Amino acid sequence: MEHSDFGFAFNDTNFSDRILRIEITTHSHQCSTISDCSPHRKRRRDDPINNDNGLTVLPDEQILNPNQTDFDDCVPCDEETDTMIEEPPSDIGDEAAICTESNWSVDCSSVVRVRTLHISSPILAAKSPFFYKLFSNGMRESEQRHVTLRIHASEETALMELLNFMYSNTLGTTSPPAVLDVLMAADKFEAASCMRYCSRLLRNMPMTPESALLYLELPSSVLMADAVQPLTDAAKQYLASRYKDINKFEEEVMGLPLAGVEAILSSDDLQVASEDAVYDFVLKWARTQYPKLEERREVLGTRLARLIRFPYMTCRKLKKVLTSNDFEHHDASKLVLEALFFKAEAPHRQRILAAESGSLNRNFVERSYKYRPVKVVEFELPRQQCVVYLDLNREECTNLFPSGRVYSQAFHLGGQGFFLSAHCNMDQQSSFHCFGLFVGMQEKGSVSFAVDYEFSARSRPTEEFVSKYKGNYTFTGGKAVGYRNMFAIPWTSFMAEDSLYFINGVLHLRAELTIRH
Repeated sequence: MEHSDFGFAFNDTNFSDRILRIEITTHSHQCSTISDCSPHRKRRRDDPINNDNGLTVLPDEQILNPNQTDFDDCVPCDEETDTMIEEPPSDIGDEAAICTESNWSVDCSSVVRVRTLHISSPILAAKSPFFYKLFSNGMRESEQRHVTLRIHASEETALMELLNFMYSNTLGTTSPPAVLDVLMAADKFEAASCMRYCSRLLRNMPMTPESALLYLELPSSVLMADAVQPLTDAAKQYLASRYKDINKFEEEVMGLPLAGVEAILSSDDLQVASEDAVYDFVLKWARTQYPKLEERREVLGTRLARLIRFPYMTCRKLKKVLTSNDFEHHDASKLVLEALFFKAEAPHRQRILAAESGSLNRNFVERSYKYRPVKVVEFELPRQQCVVYLDLNREECTNLFPSGRVYSQAFHLGGQGFFLSAHCNMDQQSSFHCFGLFVGMQEKGSVSFAVDYEFSARSRPTEEFVSKYKGNYTFTGGKAVGYRNMFAIPWTSFMAEDSLYFINGVLHLRAELTIRH
């Protein structure tokens, strides 16, 4: 029955066994569409208790909350009407009444119009558990020929589209706002097939930042539906792709709501310099959107912290996390401790943890940073020294050809920032391409450092680090030193399948820097 077309039976007395009476109400905060209203509806303390989907069943006896208006004076609509009727509001008599307004507190005079439809209970019951329960739950209203729904005026068009879909499996509207309203109505009346249809329609329409945010800010009941998951996934992917270069769209991204920022930060493909930059952006956004410290801590602690990949932040930045007033101290300590334990793991264990990360927890998954993360071991005695480990996979090395380069994150020695850079370049005789490795000092005034350095790489068969070059250099701001052909072989030999330097597809590099006295 899922794909059958019973459009010919819609509102036809020859194929109907019930009469659906739709009472249309207005209230002081009338919205133009369902999607305008739904996210803001809240249940009042004295509202009638709703069933599972938020719809209130009012049986014949009219057992109402004491604070609600008594409807005993109402009269039923004409049972013999053969066509759809729009009539002025009449009062309820013997038929069952269903109020779909979750914050319902209207009186009889608020019903401004009534529409009457001839319906087939088997067709509606087959498409909607809500109608199935209504027609078969053994309550008195399930035996009534008349069934009454009470809805807001903003829901009328969407409900009519939904009822038509239950017969014909198609919609008469294709505009995104209208389809979204039908989706909301389908969720309310538990019509999963219509939800899937609307979700697919919206997913195939051109997406905009506004529509993507609208899909991500639907009521939680809709967002949790399996039928809507592909739509919300597409919205997240759209926002993540559009704003993957946060710096380029910084002003625009700073104005996005929480749902939009979460979608962007969930992506592995952010074009950012480092995870430090992600952390700085999140703090800037949170301080702008949530100036009150208590609210900011709540949002950071429960929503945004899990999207910052602390294990890939530098130790210097992690120290700042511990002293940040924006996080609860307990939360900050837990995040930093977890990051440090990850950094201390062996590379193969880090890869296992990253592979085991689920879709909801990407903390251990490395993004495509502009500056490659490094592992650093620092010594103060007997001399100031640091040992820096840089891993590059085969794909990253392949992408260096013919003249590319990749830079590491900054590391520090004697209070001064340094970096490593890997190159594909021509050897000094310009006869072939080769792999080069360099170390440079960040631009910072006219400070100079005399440094001893040594470059090493793991090599088969022992897989131990083998020293390639040693030297010394007096660094000044912006200067770099290194070797154009670190392995003394052509690029093709370096990248060959039997290369001595790729172990399980990873090139392991090490640089030792010691300040000379």
